[in-house]
Amino acid sequence: MAIKISLLLIFFVMMIIIGLWTRRHSINVESFVLGGRSVGPWLTAFAYGTTYFSAVVFVGYAGQFGWKYGVSATWIGLGNAFIGSLLAWVLLGRRTRIMTQYLGSTTMPEFFGKRYDSKALKIVASAIAFIFLVPYTASVYNGLSRLFGMAFDIPYTTCVIVMAALTCLYVVLGGYMATAVTDFIQGIIMLGGITLVIVTVLNGQGGFFSAMQKLAHFESDIAITAGQPGAFTSFFGPDPLNLLGVIVLTSLGTWGLPQMIHKFYAIKDEKAIISGSIISTLFAMIIAGGSYFLGSFGRLFDNPAIYRADGAVAFDSIIPYMLSSLPDIIIGVVVVLVLSASMSTLAALVMTSSSTLTLDFLHGTLIKKMDEKQKVLCIRVLIVVFVLVSVIIALDPPTFIAQLMGISWGALAGSFLAPFLYGLYSRRITRAAVWACFASGVGLTVANMLFPFIGSPINAGAIAMVAGLIIVPVFSLFGPKPDKKRVDEVFACYEAKVLVSKRMALDEEVK
Repeated sequence: MAIKISLLLIFFVMMIIIGLWTRRHSINVESFVLGGRSVGPWLTAFAYGTTYFSAVVFVGYAGQFGWKYGVSATWIGLGNAFIGSLLAWVLLGRRTRIMTQYLGSTTMPEFFGKRYDSKALKIVASAIAFIFLVPYTASVYNGLSRLFGMAFDIPYTTCVIVMAALTCLYVVLGGYMATAVTDFIQGIIMLGGITLVIVTVLNGQGGFFSAMQKLAHFESDIAITAGQPGAFTSFFGPDPLNLLGVIVLTSLGTWGLPQMIHKFYAIKDEKAIISGSIISTLFAMIIAGGSYFLGSFGRLFDNPAIYRADGAVAFDSIIPYMLSSLPDIIIGVVVVLVLSASMSTLAALVMTSSSTLTLDFLHGTLIKKMDEKQKVLCIRVLIVVFVLVSVIIALDPPTFIAQLMGISWGALAGSFLAPFLYGLYSRRITRAAVWACFASGVGLTVANMLFPFIGSPINAGAIAMVAGLIIVPVFSLFGPKPDKKRVDEVFACYEAKVLVSKRMALDEEVK
């Protein structure tokens, strides 16, 4: 216990020091929310990765989908690396940085308002972002608190309150730069921690091949492959279709999440984008791939402790139980690992929601005039408010971690992904198409939550994203076309000439 508490105290003190040190960078809105758009590749890549992966992945998703799909759950981690990270950086990174700076937008709702020349779109987008970031935040608290309960036997309520207070403190002090620096440190902890945990858990099962041999003896309990031995060690697992839904939600979903896209707003330059895409992809392969790979051996730890009173598997208890028998020093590392992942995600969520509400809803709507100091103060106050609201929900979470995250990601990415992606590339997208996508993303998610006609919120979220990618171009074929002059002005940002060195681009040979 002394070892575990010592590791936690060191971690907490370090986070507070970083918050105090970075406070001097938070003098205006752009520096507080975007770090002055001067954040380098390592800080941005680690900020992207640590925001992406939290206790939701390590405890909730790894436990649930590792149990359901076995070793094939590792495909989810690979999808997160190559679709959710690499492809996102390649397709969105540069264009997001260029257009958002040109438009002077600091949030995703503000981008919608200026790109599509509609204040109403900005206000509605800010409301969607604020409302649906709350359940995601609650799911992060939930996952981390279960692990704390296992390691320290501390009540769930205490875990939630302490974690919320610490996150709130360093974000309020240092803003985006504080989260970027702490994300980098937390990312290093996560990389070392996940490697150590996987090796330790597999050694406890006699090594990798022994663990695979044991897992192969389990018969599938999923309807389409019921009774099939070896399904949990097969290439595509016992349920490939539902596995694909999880991959789509957790990989493609990042393209439409405000807290993820926000990282591209703040990146420094071209070199940072190229380096950041590689670093981010490798980070995701290790963290996400490792988490799902670890969770795939959950059935080897079958025990009454992971079942609820009604006999159903309590998926959120699988990973904590797997780790409960490890040496104290390893458990201490795991707790700091998951704490690092979760606090970085929470920091990004509270920063995104509070800045969105201030800049896109309050300023210019309810409060006509706000200077820079007033905006920063308002964002700080709303960070505290958002944390309090999310804590209240987290103290009585309605369902499993994965379902909470599915609802949040489904509504946000289902609404924002297509209008944002097409808005960076196409001049033909109309306001009506954006409104239709907002209605589709939120409508499908909420309808399925109230009347589960699709069943899994995971699949509902994946369907909402894909539907948006179809709805936006189709609706743009009909109705009033966007103002050509206005759109040409927006896309002129890509035509600006820049000088680069020959290592970046060859010049034409002079004849």
